Amino acid sequence: MTEEKSEEQEAAGAAGEGSNEPSAEAPEAGASEAAKAAPPYRASYVFLAVVAIITLALDLGSKWWAVQNLDKPFARVDLIKGYLSLALAHNRGGAWGLLQNESENVRRPFFVLVSIVAIAFIVSLYRKLAPNQTALRWGLPLVLGGALGNLVDRIRYGHVIDFIDMYIGNGTGLDKLVEKISGPMREYHWPTYNIADIAIVAGVILMGVDMFTSRKKSAPPKKAEEASS
Repeated sequence: MTEEKSEEQEAAGAAGEGSNEPSAEAPEAGASEAAKAAPPYRASYVFLAVVAIITLALDLGSKWWAVQNLDKPFARVDLIKGYLSLALAHNRGGAWGLLQNESENVRRPFFVLVSIVAIAFIVSLYRKLAPNQTALRWGLPLVLGGALGNLVDRIRYGHVIDFIDMYIGNGTGLDKLVEKISGPMREYHWPTYNIADIAIVAGVILMGVDMFTSRKKSAPPKKAEEASS
């Protein structure tokens, strides 16, 4: 009898020790519960506002300087002679003179409406950012700040203040190449632009970078697919 009782006690003890071992499912269940309890990711609107305001301030400040120093007949500041200079220009149209010759009653409401729609789209898109979309997180506020800068000009003046003149002058070496492509010329000038335009172009490039990198991250690896098949 005593031997049977001791054997039963040993079996019970072994069963108790086995029951104390943690199961493999417990950590997985805890991780899933923690993931459910974690709040969803929300992009910081403070970051959006700070980058957009800095961009806007740089744009408006540079335009103020251009008006104060370049609003004179033949006023021009050469930064890189034959390639880059500062010269004041009033752009009543859009990029490359879009709607330049339209009346003020058509041109101003059109560009103001387009700017407001673009700003609303940027803010709504920023709300949907994922944690790994770093390029888009920087690109959207840059575009927003640039759009606001040009919008302020259109509301205040009815035109956009441009002052950065990039061109190819005679005797620079590249003029011969341009002549072969487009024929004889005095100087080839890229459309004059401003800080807001630079911010918008940089933001759009970052948006493109995000589009391609996010596709690569979301695509499943080929090796994993082959192993599962």
